[in-house]
Amino acid sequence: MLEELEHIPKGGDAQNELRLIYFNRRMRSLGKKGEKKTAKEVLMESVARIKEDHPNFEPEYDEEFFKKRG
Repeated sequence: MLEELEHIPKGGDAQNELRLIYFNRRMRSLGKKGEKKTAKEVLMESVARIKEDHPNFEPEYDEEFFKKRG
């Protein structure tokens, strides 16, 4: 899980919020009662959540890394 977070760099407020939301949602998805979503699914949901408050937000993340985990 922490390896995945290394592929979402730190940045401004919205970028850091993305990291926080991703971390929380990903941990839930990996739990025993989790929804068993892929890393990419969780990332896309997290980006969508950030864009609700920051519509012009352009997330930074390692696309190749998350393609492999989609």
